[in-house]
Amino acid sequence: MDKTVLVLGATGGVGGETAQALLRHGWKVRGLARTIRPGMDPAIEWIEGDAMDRASVLRAAEGVSAIVHAVNPPGYRNWAKLVLPMIDNSIAAALANDARLALPGTIYNYDPAETPVARPDSPQRPATRKGRIRAEMEHRLESSGARVVILRAGDFFGPRTGNSWLSQGMVTPGKPVRTITNPGSKGVGHAWAYLPDVGETFARLLDRDRELPRFARYHFAGFWDQDGDDFVSWVAAAAGAPEAKIKRMPWALLPLAAPFNTTLRELIEMRTYWQHPLRLDNHELVELLGEEPHTPLDEAMPATLRAIGCIAG
Repeated sequence: MDKTVLVLGATGGVGGETAQALLRHGWKVRGLARTIRPGMDPAIEWIEGDAMDRASVLRAAEGVSAIVHAVNPPGYRNWAKLVLPMIDNSIAAALANDARLALPGTIYNYDPAETPVARPDSPQRPATRKGRIRAEMEHRLESSGARVVILRAGDFFGPRTGNSWLSQGMVTPGKPVRTITNPGSKGVGHAWAYLPDVGETFARLLDRDRELPRFARYHFAGFWDQDGDDFVSWVAAAAGAPEAKIKRMPWALLPLAAPFNTTLRELIEMRTYWQHPLRLDNHELVELLGEEPHTPLDEAMPATLRAIGCIAG
């Protein structure tokens, strides 16, 4: 297999970490970027273009054996209008090259009120608008006939996270951790995924492309906050701030500001995932790979907080 991969979203979180993992695994990595700027990773072959432009995607994907579709509109702006056309462009490129199309999936495909533990083949009855779009993305992938691998994971944290609960709603990037806002509910578990581990998992899956079914789905279990308070304790410990004030997310007040803030509107819609636990069953992934990549929390959390400027590096 020619180990050349196109990563859409290589400047972002999961795309960036997956690109780095693939480079470590000996892949030649191409990245599609709207603008190529000085200082971008020279190990990646950068191609200027837009994931919304099919011709750009087809040109960038020519001759690749895999495509990682890790691109999302920044700040959730126009999410509903842009996401499906972008996945359609990636599907077209995958079919044109018989390339394996890899998609980072989410827990949003499931209704947490009825699915406390989700297997890759559990029924998808999403409770939110974003979840319905996510389910439609996967439906289009499955019905396209393309070779696909989907890896679903919980909420991301890590050195490259931008649109994350940790950096957008729990701590203030660029400042020491003195207050941590907890969006969860006491006693309600929550799944978290460290981005470098997700990237490494994608690299291992793509290395074993020939062993995968034509349409493959796996779950990444990640870190499980069993009672809704563990994650904030991990943040406080990593920040060296045991005295940090822990506040509950003021969910009732958020709608007052939501009309003026797109990100807030998106966060409000996700409240149900903090009111009900949803754990991802990773048995199929472990059976295939032998293990799930797992960075110890005492390394993962400090790396994350250093990257967002909350502790000195």
